[in-house]
Amino acid sequence: MGSSAVWVFWPFEVVIAVTCCLGNALVIWAVWICGALRQPTFCFIVSLAVADFLVGSVAITMSVLVDIRMKIHFYGCLFMCSVVMMLQLASGSSLLAIAVDRFLRVRIPLTYKSTVTQKRSWMVVAICWFTAALLSFIPMFGWHNENTWNGTTQANSTRFECRFFTANTRSYVVNFIFFGFFLPSLAIMTGLYCYIFLTTRRQLRVNIGAATESRTYYQKEHRLATSLVLIMGLFVVCWLPLFLMHTIKLYGPNIEVSSVVIHTGVLLSHVNSAVNPIVYAFRIPKMKEEFKKLYMRVYHDRQQC
Repeated sequence: MGSSAVWVFWPFEVVIAVTCCLGNALVIWAVWICGALRQPTFCFIVSLAVADFLVGSVAITMSVLVDIRMKIHFYGCLFMCSVVMMLQLASGSSLLAIAVDRFLRVRIPLTYKSTVTQKRSWMVVAICWFTAALLSFIPMFGWHNENTWNGTTQANSTRFECRFFTANTRSYVVNFIFFGFFLPSLAIMTGLYCYIFLTTRRQLRVNIGAATESRTYYQKEHRLATSLVLIMGLFVVCWLPLFLMHTIKLYGPNIEVSSVVIHTGVLLSHVNSAVNPIVYAFRIPKMKEEFKKLYMRVYHDRQQC
Protein backbone atom coordinates (compact mmCIF):
# COMPACT_ATOMS: atom_id res chain seq x y z
CA MET A 1 0.00 0.00 0.00
CA GLY A 2 1.25 3.46 -0.83
CA SER A 3 2.31 5.73 2.00
CA SER A 4 -0.53 8.18 1.29
CA ALA A 5 -3.10 5.36 1.55
CA VAL A 6 -1.57 4.20 4.85
CA TRP A 7 -2.07 7.66 6.33
CA VAL A 8 -5.78 7.45 5.48
CA PHE A 9 -6.19 4.37 7.71
CA TRP A 10 -4.20 5.68 10.69
CA PRO A 11 -6.87 8.05 12.11
CA PHE A 12 -9.37 5.16 12.09
CA GLU A 13 -6.85 2.91 13.82
CA VAL A 14 -6.28 5.53 16.52
CA VAL A 15 -10.02 5.90 17.16
CA ILE A 16 -10.47 2.11 17.29
CA ALA A 17 -7.48 1.71 19.63
CA VAL A 18 -8.79 4.31 22.09
CA THR A 19 -12.29 2.80 21.96
CA CYS A 20 -10.89 -0.70 22.56
CA CYS A 21 -8.89 0.38 25.58
CA LEU A 22 -11.59 2.50 27.23
CA GLY A 23 -14.50 0.15 26.48
CA ASN A 24 -12.81 -3.04 27.59
CA ALA A 25 -11.26 -1.39 30.66
CA LEU A 26 -14.82 -0.46 31.66
CA VAL A 27 -15.95 -4.06 31.11
CA ILE A 28 -13.19 -5.42 33.35
CA TRP A 29 -13.96 -2.77 35.97
CA ALA A 30 -17.72 -3.49 35.86
CA VAL A 31 -17.23 -7.25 36.30
CA TRP A 32 -14.83 -6.62 39.19
CA ILE A 33 -17.17 -4.16 40.94
CA CYS A 34 -20.31 -6.31 40.72
CA GLY A 35 -18.43 -9.38 41.97
CA ALA A 36 -19.32 -11.42 38.89
CA LEU A 37 -15.81 -12.89 38.70
CA ARG A 38 -17.13 -15.64 40.97
CA GLN A 39 -19.27 -16.80 38.02
CA PRO A 40 -17.41 -18.87 35.39
CA THR A 41 -18.99 -17.18 32.36
CA PHE A 42 -17.74 -13.79 33.50
CA CYS A 43 -14.23 -15.19 33.98
CA PHE A 44 -14.22 -15.99 30.27
CA ILE A 45 -15.79 -12.63 29.38
CA VAL A 46 -12.98 -10.89 31.29
CA SER A 47 -10.47 -13.01 29.38
CA LEU A 48 -12.06 -11.85 26.13
CA ALA A 49 -12.08 -8.24 27.34
CA VAL A 50 -8.37 -8.44 28.27
CA ALA A 51 -7.58 -9.78 24.78
CA ASP A 52 -9.62 -6.95 23.22
CA PHE A 53 -7.91 -4.37 25.46
CA LEU A 54 -4.51 -5.67 24.32
CA VAL A 55 -5.63 -5.46 20.71
CA GLY A 56 -6.18 -1.74 21.23
CA SER A 57 -3.04 -1.08 23.25
CA VAL A 58 -0.59 -3.54 21.63
CA ALA A 59 -1.80 -5.20 18.41
CA ILE A 60 -2.93 -2.02 16.65
CA THR A 61 0.35 -0.31 17.57
CA MET A 62 2.30 -3.22 16.10
CA SER A 63 0.11 -3.22 12.99
CA VAL A 64 0.92 0.44 12.44
CA LEU A 65 4.64 -0.30 12.81
CA VAL A 66 4.28 -3.02 10.19
CA ASP A 67 2.35 -0.61 7.92
CA ILE A 68 5.24 1.87 7.95
CA ARG A 69 7.66 -0.99 7.19
CA MET A 70 9.71 -0.55 10.32
CA LYS A 71 13.36 -1.63 10.10
CA ILE A 72 13.97 -4.38 12.62
CA HIS A 73 15.64 -7.76 13.16
CA PHE A 74 13.91 -10.63 11.30
CA TYR A 75 12.94 -12.41 14.51
CA GLY A 76 11.82 -9.14 16.05
CA CYS A 77 9.38 -8.79 13.15
CA LEU A 78 8.24 -12.40 13.60
CA PHE A 79 7.71 -11.77 17.31
CA MET A 80 5.48 -8.75 16.65
CA CYS A 81 3.42 -10.67 14.10
CA SER A 82 3.10 -13.61 16.53
CA VAL A 83 1.82 -11.34 19.33
CA VAL A 84 -0.86 -9.93 17.01
CA MET A 85 -1.88 -13.47 16.06
CA MET A 86 -1.87 -14.60 19.71
CA LEU A 87 -4.42 -11.96 20.71
CA GLN A 88 -6.77 -13.06 17.93
CA LEU A 89 -6.42 -16.71 18.97
CA ALA A 90 -6.97 -15.77 22.63
CA SER A 91 -10.24 -14.07 21.64
CA GLY A 92 -11.35 -17.12 19.68
CA SER A 93 -10.37 -19.47 22.52
CA SER A 94 -12.30 -17.36 25.04
CA LEU A 95 -15.40 -17.41 22.84
CA LEU A 96 -15.12 -21.20 22.57
CA ALA A 97 -14.74 -21.48 26.36
CA ILE A 98 -17.86 -19.31 26.84
CA ALA A 99 -19.83 -21.57 24.48
CA VAL A 100 -18.73 -24.72 26.32
CA ASP A 101 -19.60 -23.12 29.67
CA ARG A 102 -23.10 -22.19 28.48
CA PHE A 103 -23.55 -25.71 27.06
CA LEU A 104 -22.66 -27.28 30.42
CA ARG A 105 -25.00 -24.84 32.17
CA VAL A 106 -27.90 -26.21 30.13
CA ARG A 107 -26.70 -29.82 29.81
CA ILE A 108 -25.99 -30.46 33.52
CA PRO A 109 -27.97 -27.78 35.43
CA LEU A 110 -28.05 -29.74 38.70
CA THR A 111 -24.31 -30.44 38.92
CA TYR A 112 -23.06 -27.37 37.02
CA LYS A 113 -21.97 -25.38 40.08
CA SER A 114 -19.99 -28.26 41.55
CA THR A 115 -18.44 -29.13 38.18
CA VAL A 116 -17.60 -25.68 36.82
CA THR A 117 -15.95 -23.98 39.79
CA GLN A 118 -14.18 -20.62 39.86
CA LYS A 119 -10.78 -22.31 40.17
CA ARG A 120 -11.42 -24.57 37.19
CA SER A 121 -12.68 -21.62 35.17
CA TRP A 122 -9.45 -19.68 35.67
CA MET A 123 -7.49 -22.83 34.82
CA VAL A 124 -9.39 -22.98 31.51
CA VAL A 125 -8.61 -19.29 30.91
CA ALA A 126 -4.91 -20.03 31.46
CA ILE A 127 -5.11 -22.98 29.05
CA CYS A 128 -6.79 -20.75 26.44
CA TRP A 129 -3.98 -18.19 26.60
CA PHE A 130 -1.26 -20.83 26.70
CA THR A 131 -2.73 -22.55 23.63
CA ALA A 132 -3.04 -19.23 21.82
CA ALA A 133 0.61 -18.42 22.56
CA LEU A 134 1.75 -21.92 21.55
CA LEU A 135 -0.03 -21.81 18.19
CA SER A 136 0.85 -18.22 17.34
CA PHE A 137 4.59 -18.51 18.08
CA ILE A 138 5.10 -21.54 15.80
CA PRO A 139 6.63 -19.28 13.09
CA MET A 140 9.40 -18.37 15.54
CA PHE A 141 10.53 -22.00 15.42
CA GLY A 142 10.62 -22.56 11.69
CA TRP A 143 7.28 -22.05 9.91
CA HIS A 144 8.23 -18.65 8.54
CA ASN A 145 8.97 -17.25 5.10
CA GLU A 146 11.94 -19.33 3.93
CA ASN A 147 12.29 -17.24 0.75
CA THR A 148 13.04 -14.20 2.86
CA TRP A 149 15.27 -16.21 5.18
CA ASN A 150 17.29 -17.99 2.49
CA GLY A 151 17.19 -15.40 -0.25
CA THR A 152 18.72 -12.57 1.73
CA THR A 153 21.18 -11.99 4.52
CA GLN A 154 18.68 -9.76 6.30
CA ALA A 155 17.73 -12.40 8.86
CA ASN A 156 20.69 -11.44 11.03
CA SER A 157 20.34 -7.74 10.28
CA THR A 158 18.53 -5.03 12.18
CA ARG A 159 17.65 -3.43 8.83
CA PHE A 160 14.99 -6.02 7.87
CA GLU A 161 11.89 -4.28 6.44
CA CYS A 162 9.11 -5.73 8.58
CA ARG A 163 5.90 -6.71 6.83
CA PHE A 164 3.56 -9.48 7.92
CA PHE A 165 4.01 -11.71 4.88
CA THR A 166 7.68 -11.03 4.36
CA ALA A 167 8.20 -12.74 7.72
CA ASN A 168 5.24 -15.17 7.89
CA THR A 169 3.89 -17.49 5.23
CA ARG A 170 0.35 -17.22 3.95
CA SER A 171 0.04 -21.02 4.20
CA TYR A 172 0.50 -20.78 7.99
CA VAL A 173 -2.27 -18.18 8.31
CA VAL A 174 -4.70 -19.93 5.95
CA ASN A 175 -4.06 -23.65 6.40
CA PHE A 176 -3.13 -23.68 10.08
CA ILE A 177 -4.95 -20.73 11.67
CA PHE A 178 -8.01 -20.41 9.41
CA PHE A 179 -8.66 -24.06 8.45
CA GLY A 180 -7.08 -25.63 11.54
CA PHE A 181 -8.39 -23.34 14.30
CA PHE A 182 -10.92 -20.70 13.17
CA LEU A 183 -13.32 -22.88 11.17
CA PRO A 184 -13.33 -25.90 13.58
CA SER A 185 -13.90 -23.57 16.56
CA LEU A 186 -16.72 -21.85 14.68
CA ALA A 187 -18.32 -25.22 13.86
CA ILE A 188 -18.13 -26.35 17.50
CA MET A 189 -19.57 -23.06 18.83
CA THR A 190 -22.40 -23.17 16.27
CA GLY A 191 -23.27 -26.72 17.31
CA LEU A 192 -23.18 -25.88 21.02
CA TYR A 193 -25.39 -22.79 20.67
CA CYS A 194 -27.86 -24.71 18.48
CA TYR A 195 -28.13 -27.28 21.27
CA ILE A 196 -28.57 -24.51 23.87
CA PHE A 197 -31.37 -22.79 21.93
CA LEU A 198 -33.18 -26.03 21.13
CA THR A 199 -32.97 -27.17 24.76
CA THR A 200 -34.05 -23.87 26.31
CA ARG A 201 -36.95 -23.50 23.88
CA ARG A 202 -38.12 -27.05 24.56
CA GLN A 203 -37.95 -26.49 28.32
CA LEU A 204 -39.81 -23.18 28.03
CA ARG A 205 -42.59 -24.86 26.03
CA VAL A 206 -42.85 -27.64 28.63
CA ASN A 207 -43.18 -25.05 31.42
CA ILE A 208 -45.40 -22.64 29.49
CA GLY A 209 -47.85 -20.78 31.70
CA ALA A 210 -46.08 -21.90 34.86
CA ALA A 211 -44.16 -19.41 36.99
CA THR A 212 -41.68 -22.04 38.06
CA GLU A 213 -38.04 -21.69 39.03
CA SER A 214 -37.13 -23.96 36.12
CA ARG A 215 -38.84 -21.66 33.61
CA THR A 216 -37.07 -18.60 35.01
CA TYR A 217 -33.76 -20.44 34.82
CA TYR A 218 -34.17 -21.35 31.14
CA GLN A 219 -35.46 -17.89 30.23
CA LYS A 220 -32.31 -16.39 31.72
CA GLU A 221 -30.10 -18.90 29.89
CA HIS A 222 -31.88 -18.22 26.61
CA ARG A 223 -31.42 -14.43 26.91
CA LEU A 224 -27.74 -14.71 27.86
CA ALA A 225 -27.08 -17.21 25.07
CA THR A 226 -28.65 -14.79 22.58
CA SER A 227 -26.25 -12.05 23.69
CA LEU A 228 -23.24 -14.34 23.51
CA VAL A 229 -24.22 -15.57 20.04
CA LEU A 230 -24.30 -11.93 18.96
CA ILE A 231 -20.72 -11.52 20.21
CA MET A 232 -19.68 -14.68 18.36
CA GLY A 233 -21.44 -13.46 15.22
CA LEU A 234 -19.62 -10.13 15.33
CA PHE A 235 -16.32 -12.00 15.70
CA VAL A 236 -17.08 -14.03 12.57
CA VAL A 237 -18.32 -11.04 10.55
CA CYS A 238 -15.24 -8.98 11.45
CA TRP A 239 -12.60 -11.69 10.92
CA LEU A 240 -13.98 -13.89 8.13
CA PRO A 241 -13.46 -11.35 5.28
CA LEU A 242 -9.75 -11.01 6.10
CA PHE A 243 -9.24 -14.79 6.21
CA LEU A 244 -11.13 -15.20 2.93
CA MET A 245 -8.91 -12.58 1.28
CA HIS A 246 -5.77 -14.41 2.33
CA THR A 247 -7.27 -17.73 1.19
CA ILE A 248 -7.96 -16.22 -2.24
CA LYS A 249 -4.43 -14.85 -2.47
CA LEU A 250 -2.97 -18.25 -1.52
CA TYR A 251 -5.10 -20.50 -3.75
CA GLY A 252 -6.03 -18.01 -6.47
CA PRO A 253 -2.75 -16.28 -7.34
CA ASN A 254 -4.27 -14.92 -10.56
CA ILE A 255 -7.07 -13.18 -8.63
CA GLU A 256 -6.09 -9.66 -7.65
CA VAL A 257 -6.89 -8.52 -4.09
CA SER A 258 -5.72 -4.96 -3.63
CA SER A 259 -3.77 -3.88 -0.57
CA VAL A 260 -6.46 -1.29 0.17
CA VAL A 261 -9.08 -4.06 0.43
CA ILE A 262 -6.80 -6.11 2.69
CA HIS A 263 -6.11 -3.13 4.96
CA THR A 264 -9.87 -2.54 5.15
CA GLY A 265 -10.21 -6.16 6.28
CA VAL A 266 -7.51 -5.62 8.93
CA LEU A 267 -9.35 -2.49 10.10
CA LEU A 268 -12.61 -4.45 10.34
CA SER A 269 -10.90 -7.15 12.44
CA HIS A 270 -9.76 -4.45 14.87
CA VAL A 271 -13.30 -3.03 15.02
CA ASN A 272 -14.44 -6.33 16.54
CA SER A 273 -12.50 -5.59 19.73
CA ALA A 274 -14.16 -2.18 20.01
CA VAL A 275 -17.80 -3.28 19.58
CA ASN A 276 -17.86 -6.09 22.15
CA PRO A 277 -18.16 -3.69 25.15
CA ILE A 278 -21.20 -2.09 23.46
CA VAL A 279 -22.88 -5.51 23.28
CA TYR A 280 -22.04 -6.16 26.95
CA ALA A 281 -23.47 -2.79 27.97
CA PHE A 282 -26.81 -3.22 26.21
CA ARG A 283 -27.36 -6.99 26.35
CA ILE A 284 -25.95 -8.37 29.63
CA PRO A 285 -28.04 -7.15 32.63
CA LYS A 286 -25.29 -7.12 35.29
CA MET A 287 -22.96 -5.04 33.15
CA LYS A 288 -25.77 -2.82 31.97
CA GLU A 289 -26.59 -2.05 35.60
CA GLU A 290 -22.96 -1.25 36.47
CA PHE A 291 -22.56 1.00 33.42
CA LYS A 292 -25.74 2.82 34.42
CA LYS A 293 -24.37 3.35 37.94
CA LEU A 294 -21.11 4.70 36.51
CA TYR A 295 -22.98 7.05 34.17
CA MET A 296 -25.19 8.35 36.98
CA ARG A 297 -22.15 8.87 39.21
CA VAL A 298 -20.29 10.83 36.52
CA TYR A 299 -23.44 12.80 35.61
CA HIS A 300 -24.12 13.60 39.28
CA ASP A 301 -20.53 14.80 39.79
CA ARG A 302 -20.82 17.10 36.78
CA GLN A 303 -24.09 18.52 38.08
CA GLN A 304 -22.42 19.35 41.39
CA CYS A 305 -19.57 21.09 39.58
